[in-house]
Amino acid sequence: MARFSFVVTAIWMVLASVGHAQSPYLTAGWPNTDFSKTTVDLGEIRSGGPGKDGIPAVDSPTFLKVSDERRIGPREPVMTVELAGQRPRAYPIRYFMVHEIVNDVLGGIPIAVTFCPLCNSGVVFDRRLTGRTLSFGVSGNLRNSDMVMYDRQTESWWQQAVGEGIVGQLAGRTLKQIPSWMESWEAFKDRNPDGLVLNAPLAGYNYGSNPYVKYDTSARPFLYDGALPPNGIDPMARVIRVGTRAWTMDRLRREKTIREHGIELSWQGEQASALDSRQIGKGRNVGAVRVRDGQGRDIVHDVMFAFAFHAFHPKGTWH
Repeated sequence: MARFSFVVTAIWMVLASVGHAQSPYLTAGWPNTDFSKTTVDLGEIRSGGPGKDGIPAVDSPTFLKVSDERRIGPREPVMTVELAGQRPRAYPIRYFMVHEIVNDVLGGIPIAVTFCPLCNSGVVFDRRLTGRTLSFGVSGNLRNSDMVMYDRQTESWWQQAVGEGIVGQLAGRTLKQIPSWMESWEAFKDRNPDGLVLNAPLAGYNYGSNPYVKYDTSARPFLYDGALPPNGIDPMARVIRVGTRAWTMDRLRREKTIREHGIELSWQGEQASALDSRQIGKGRNVGAVRVRDGQGRDIVHDVMFAFAFHAFHPKGTWH
């Protein structure tokens, strides 16, 4: 596994010139997937390089007390999940650069914590659906540069950015999203000294490095040939997605607080980009946000690249 992330990057760069030629081969290795049921054109799905489970999801996560964690830099980004009555949990992005999915259980609720580096999309899902609990793996495929997950129970394929089944028995179904947010490790531990943090899934692995150096300031995303955002918006700009609405992080940085459409977006200080420098903890500042409703409750949102918002919400509203 030591060279895993660097090999994956090299493969992606080669495949970027291949285009949709990979799509006829996507069904190989998926004998249990019902390809007669789809909600998207299979020609939109392409190989990302690694095959099925080539990016290994985490299925038995372990956690440390905040006070026992010594490896994570103060500015490193973590995904935070805080459920009523439960100790808050931080999921460092350094681990998602290698694994992309963590199947966990919090307060009796089975959850999937997911992060797609190519879209900067971090979303948490309830793994329960129609009376069964699903567990998720990484298919190795992409659509609109976004990770295609699969569930191990039916081997249906799921679009990570929106939690929708797109191929297989569960095509057309939607996973419930759970409020979460991204912030610096320092911000999490200062607010939650009694919290928990995901432990390194693989002993001895060199976590903390970024195989996508300068990716979030590149001209275009990897393996994406869809439409770019309107109004001259930088396709790699970070935007705060709430439903089908988007606000740019740059605007929030200027205004600090935005109250519109019954939503409050509040600036939460800086955090390091996981997609800038070789070492995640040294990445440039990109800022953090908390999103609440009119009653002060955390609501589902995502901070994704502008191109990804436009790809999955082409009729969405830009603020």
